[in-house]
Amino acid sequence: MRTITKSVLTGCILCLAAAALARTPAPPDAQVYIIEPADGAQVSSPVTVKFGLSGMGVAPAGVERANTGHHHLLIDLPDQPPPGQPLPADDHHKHFGGGQTQTVIELSPGQHTLQLLMADHNHVPHDPPVMSKQITITVR
Repeated sequence: MRTITKSVLTGCILCLAAAALARTPAPPDAQVYIIEPADGAQVSSPVTVKFGLSGMGVAPAGVERANTGHHHLLIDLPDQPPPGQPLPADDHHKHFGGGQTQTVIELSPGQHTLQLLMADHNHVPHDPPVMSKQITITVR
């Protein structure tokens, strides 16, 4: 009897965990883009990055609201984040869970890539991902 109870309890926990990280559907016409700087721009550090969004709204992390998400700035990311996983918070993944629509970042001299990715209230990218074109800038 204990084995059955443990199995049922384990199954329930796994189902709840999977439901908690289920991917939020993206609105069909959602687009995120970088307003500034322009692709190919030569800039000085610190760099102001302005975010653009259409077809969906912005909501802070932790707020579950249909057709919304919050921005993540991917900086010099070597690989795309795995789908269905919460985004890490590190030097390559900047979170804007407060609903911010721009930031100022310090970058070393040289070439850098920037890309925006929207994520839901749990920092999980939407399905399909709402991701900007990757741009390359040069810091003088």
